[in-house]
Amino acid sequence: MAKIDELYRDLLLDVIENGVHKMDRTGTGTTSVFGRQLRYSMKDGFPILTTKKVHFKSVLGELLWFLDGSTSAKVLREKYGVTIWDEWQDENGELGPVYGKQWRNFNGVDQIQQAIDMLRNNPDSRRIMVSAWNPGELDQQALPPCHYGFQLYTHVGDDGNRRLSLMWNQRSGDSFLGIPYNIASYAILLTMFAQQTDMWLGDLIVNLGDVHIYDNHMEYVEKQLKRDVNKYAAPILYLRKMPDMFSFRPEDLSLPYYESYPNWKNVPVAV
Repeated sequence: MAKIDELYRDLLLDVIENGVHKMDRTGTGTTSVFGRQLRYSMKDGFPILTTKKVHFKSVLGELLWFLDGSTSAKVLREKYGVTIWDEWQDENGELGPVYGKQWRNFNGVDQIQQAIDMLRNNPDSRRIMVSAWNPGELDQQALPPCHYGFQLYTHVGDDGNRRLSLMWNQRSGDSFLGIPYNIASYAILLTMFAQQTDMWLGDLIVNLGDVHIYDNHMEYVEKQLKRDVNKYAAPILYLRKMPDMFSFRPEDLSLPYYESYPNWKNVPVAV
């Protein structure tokens, strides 16, 4: 399969060549297409972009914060040193019932633990799903979920090993800032699930609804497209063996051989 940088480059070109201009909630303006899929084989390395540096610490910190079940931007900032949710917090640092609440307590159901139990006890089930889209609580959230649900799938390969794949659905994809971040986050999550269930890594798949490039990101996208997708190799994610899905801390995961082109500073975020 293609490197993640090649898949991502082709997605950007698709948006530029086939997109339509639309206004959006933020008033910034976008070039947008609808309905795309990326599929990546995890045997080809950890899918983090090398045509610009993705801040792995922030990706990991936010994911662990989700798994904590937290909905506090203050906790995310103080515990993990991640500030990406600060623009949406209220005066108490709260965000409402966002991802962590839905993953760990969707109407009383811990969906992450439920998924682990199903993978261990009924791995061929077609119902191993986690949803972040709770219609009854959308109006209480600082932002409704962009990546609103994921499904886990396993099969036994020709070598007799059971492989685990993850597919997530995303209603809205900020191509320049958001999608590279989401890819790395779900790749970490898939690796954690595989470790906890003693399975091998399969494919990582995303179904994208509205895929867009903000008008104020287009100059950066054009520069990134000039970079060589083959200059750097895909790195390998290392993680310690942990007793459960919820014991991981930032020091338990590392990406020591990650090399990339530099990112740009002070890229505007549409809020």
